Parts: sequence; structure tokens; C-alpha cells
Amino acid sequence: MSEFTEAMAQLAAGVAVVTVRDGRDDLGATISALMSVSMEPPLVLVSLGSRGYLNEVLLRQDRWAASLLSSGQAAIASRFATPGRPSARLLVAGTPHHRGPHTQALVVEGGVTALEAETTKVVPAGDHTLYIATVLAIDYVEPELQPLVRLRGRYRPTGA
Repeated sequence: MSEFTEAMAQLAAGVAVVTVRDGRDDLGATISALMSVSMEPPLVLVSLGSRGYLNEVLLRQDRWAASLLSSGQAAIASRFATPGRPSARLLVAGTPHHRGPHTQALVVEGGVTALEAETTKVVPAGDHTLYIATVLAIDYVEPELQPLVRLRGRYRPTGA
């Protein structure tokens, strides 16, 4: 692990699953780089590794969903962090989910919130690509649930 990677691992970050529908297939990946950019208009930013297949798909599919996971969903985060290109439909098997009405992307239920977004700007940034997107809809908000965070290389629940 590089010193920079170790330094950044000291920063707790919320864990989300980003999903996109690509024709007849569904793709997704676990991320911990999602942030609010603007309230008016509502904008979010997602950072993806530039070499990943999800990045390749998001360069041609503008609409996607992000499900921000709750503390009890570490297994889902691990499934979507699996290397390779497993179909997101396989990864959500046995997990409550639905298709977002604005994106047709899979939305994982039981998290702290989920949103649907449309990319408005793509910014290359080193070995990552930043996607700035307009929030099209908030699928749900569950403030009574605790978010899942990634800290020091591990998924962790937050305290109350």
C-alpha cells in the first residue's frame, strides 16, 4: 500500500453502489467517492477508476443510480466490489431492489438513501474519472438507519 493510499484510508467515507442499465445488461460497482456538489441545482459527484468497465459504460450511458448503503449491508458492498464484470442482477439476487423509474438502473433497497442521476460533465482526473451529475430523483430516504462507511480499508457501521 502506498503512503498516499494509507493516508487517504484514514478518512471515513460513505459506501454506495452505483448501477447503470446498459441495453439488456445491468452493471454496478461499490464506491466510496460520492459527494454533494450543489444544492441548486442538486448535483453530485462520483469518482470511478478510469480502467474499470463501469467507467467505460458511464461514458456512453448518462443515467445511473446510486444506493447509499446502511450499516447492515456490508455483504452487498463486498459483492459489488468483486473484480470482473458480474451482472448486477446476479449481485442483487436475494436483496430487495427495484428499477429506478428515471434511469431503469437497479436501486438497492434497505440503504440510507438512493438517488437517480444524469451525468452533465465528465472530468478526467489522474487514474480516475469524475462524473458530475444532476439528481433526477431521490428514490427513498431512511434517516433512522445508520450508514455504512469505509475506514482504514474496512467496511464499518457508524455509531448512533
